[in-house]
Amino acid sequence: MAEFYLVRHGQASFGAANYDQLSPLGHQQAEWLGEYFAERDITFDTLMTGALVRHRETAEGICRGMGMSLAADVQPGLDEFDFHAVVGACLSQFPDTRPIEGAPRSAFYRLLKIAMRHWREQVLTGELPETWQQFSDRVAATLRYLQQQYAGQQRVLIVTSGGAIAMAMKHILDTADETVVELNLQTRNAGITQGFFNDRALRLAAFNQVPHLDRPDRPGAITFS
Repeated sequence: MAEFYLVRHGQASFGAANYDQLSPLGHQQAEWLGEYFAERDITFDTLMTGALVRHRETAEGICRGMGMSLAADVQPGLDEFDFHAVVGACLSQFPDTRPIEGAPRSAFYRLLKIAMRHWREQVLTGELPETWQQFSDRVAATLRYLQQQYAGQQRVLIVTSGGAIAMAMKHILDTADETVVELNLQTRNAGITQGFFNDRALRLAAFNQVPHLDRPDRPGAITFS
């Protein structure tokens, strides 16, 4: 079977006008991951990414850390769902869910969890870019594309977002939709989810690992945004 390394993007610019770009730490996390791969002689035949800037910047950082270059097979099916739109619809319909002024970042994560559940249960009535089912279907279609196109290769590096990784876990493990809501908030920046695949099956071996960040000389390197 071929091997996949599903990587969440490095820390993005949470709270900035443009979230879709890596923070300085996010760039460093990506390079550290590339160095980790290089130290262990882990190479890749193929690079797949979503179409977002933070996906591209993370892939570029990994390649820099590995001292190599790979052309990306860009698949929009790997893009994150529009969490700004989902949260906005939730706040519009349920204004009492809005965090108080000056609330910690954890309050936003609680709001996102509520908003995702309302989205999944088709409670939100506002205009949204896609339904939960459409999000699920496009991630499933991208996994099928991986199996059809790259089953004959040795290793595939896939750079995407936390929500897409959580949805991929639902399909790989054949679990309930609630799994996506729970796992979405657990995915770590530049975290590695690794497994094996052929044209008939996908098998999970490890989820959300950060050995390149979980080091005493890198305090504060593990992030979730």
